[in-house]
Amino acid sequence: MKRKIRVAAIQASPVYPLNKANTTEKVCKLISEAMREGAQLIVFPETFIPVYPNFSVNLDLPNEWRDNLALLHEESVKLKSPEMEAICSATKQAGATVCLGINESVEVYGGQLYNSLVFIGPDGEIFGHHRKLLPSNRERCFWCRGDGTTLKVYDSMVGRLGGLICYEHLQPLFKYALMAQGEQIHCASWPGWPSFKNGRSNRHVIDVANRMYALEGQCFVIAASIYVPEEIGSKSRLPGANWSFFGGSGIVNPSGEYLAGPVYDEETILYADLDFREILLRKVAIDTTGRDHRWDILRLDYRPFPYTPFTEPLEVEPNGFETTMAGTKGSQEEGKKET
Repeated sequence: MKRKIRVAAIQASPVYPLNKANTTEKVCKLISEAMREGAQLIVFPETFIPVYPNFSVNLDLPNEWRDNLALLHEESVKLKSPEMEAICSATKQAGATVCLGINESVEVYGGQLYNSLVFIGPDGEIFGHHRKLLPSNRERCFWCRGDGTTLKVYDSMVGRLGGLICYEHLQPLFKYALMAQGEQIHCASWPGWPSFKNGRSNRHVIDVANRMYALEGQCFVIAASIYVPEEIGSKSRLPGANWSFFGGSGIVNPSGEYLAGPVYDEETILYADLDFREILLRKVAIDTTGRDHRWDILRLDYRPFPYTPFTEPLEVEPNGFETTMAGTKGSQEEGKKET
């Protein structure tokens, strides 16, 4: 609780038109820039590589829709890929911990695409990985659903670290599953939606969700959101969508107060120094995983099992990560006992 660390929230635009190689290069430059400012933890927005897929789902133009989705697949990245190797190398050179949002394609299944967060340590190794559990609304046209194996908090060099993506922050059970694992720093990745022509805006959603997460979990929240100015978004070559993303990044302490931000309508990196004693000070007032829990009344039925098409375990790595398919009744019963 006496630890202090410096963190960074990236608010930036991917490279348009969408291109994983060019955006990977930008990610590496941003990591280097944050490192020069002393950042030990660097958090990127949702699906920063290659882009948040905001193009329209228009079945009146089926060929356009098909080609757009195929392009997104082609420019997405695998966990074991030249792009991720370059980013891991940049992370190691920076000596920092990085949380990066990607469109994740899968080695075995050509049609599988996930909205994922990747956690990279200062040794340049991937130590954590979260796939969005429930893509929202039309996002289900792009991405598959993740499973319980990636809803985890990780003991990292910067503290107990977890992360959720966008509207997962409106799912109380998803949130508490991380909080109950003793999360100290939460990485909140957002797309930074556009302001809609009818006047509706999601600025307040990002603001409220970030601050409420910190209050409920008595933890720090580093919120990173995409910013795309109109002149950059016009280069998307993907019609039928508004590509002007407003941002909304910020860094929040356990009392729900901003240490940095929120910032809108500009590309920037936000920095803050986190004093872990603030967690303890907040828990004196409310401690949802300590004095103030009631697990004798309400508990989570947590199922951290792989979501696969097989009932027998296979020696396969479907996502290029350190996991195998395992779905037998016996293996699931063992998992329940461990849980």
